[in-house]
Amino acid sequence: MIRISVVVPTFEEEKSIETFLKQFENQTIPRSEFEIIIVDGDSKDRTREIAEKYADKVIIQESDGIGGARNDGVKAASAPFIATTDADIRLPDRWLEIMLRHFESDAEVVAVVGPDGPIEKNWKSRLIFLFLRNVIYLATFFGMYTTGGTNSGFRRSIFLEAGGYKSLPHSDDVEIGFRLMKLGKIVYDKEQFVELSVRRMEKDGYVNTLLTWLKGDLRIMFGLDIAGKSYAKQKY
Repeated sequence: MIRISVVVPTFEEEKSIETFLKQFENQTIPRSEFEIIIVDGDSKDRTREIAEKYADKVIIQESDGIGGARNDGVKAASAPFIATTDADIRLPDRWLEIMLRHFESDAEVVAVVGPDGPIEKNWKSRLIFLFLRNVIYLATFFGMYTTGGTNSGFRRSIFLEAGGYKSLPHSDDVEIGFRLMKLGKIVYDKEQFVELSVRRMEKDGYVNTLLTWLKGDLRIMFGLDIAGKSYAKQKY
């Protein structure tokens, strides 16, 4: 029986997708109990070809934005629970086990989230993510949770009831958390720690990226619209 569906948006990821997908061989729940759904933004490289060797479903993205790609994956999912992450993430072996433990032991849990940190070990990335983790952890004491797309799980029925991700230029994964909080309990589990590549921050600039995220999150917190360019698929 498939207990949880893993949804991963991709675009031009032929260099990293195989290494990423091979990680799932080490998950502590049996492979027969989860499915992997790749939602590809019409890559022109070998992303889909490689992904088809490991994933259960590889589909072409139809909806707008990275949130739209995740929405497409949720629609294609067959499990009652959804896990979301990205194709440049390093996952702990117990990643899915931790999510399922919370969902299956408490019917009020609608989402499970965890922290992240940089794969790259330069001082700048470490400092920024240390700051972000502390801010995010502090926010949980005030009942605010950031349901980051790199490291979150959802109860599928509640995710759909909430309407899924909105089409925003950024911070869509935070925005949905504020809606989900009204529908049930969100759990923050430090054991669900993942490592992510800071390649986007390296390209766009650490300070610029951080300020964009913080401004977007604050606008969401105060119920304001997020202005900016539409989300554009990019190769990193």
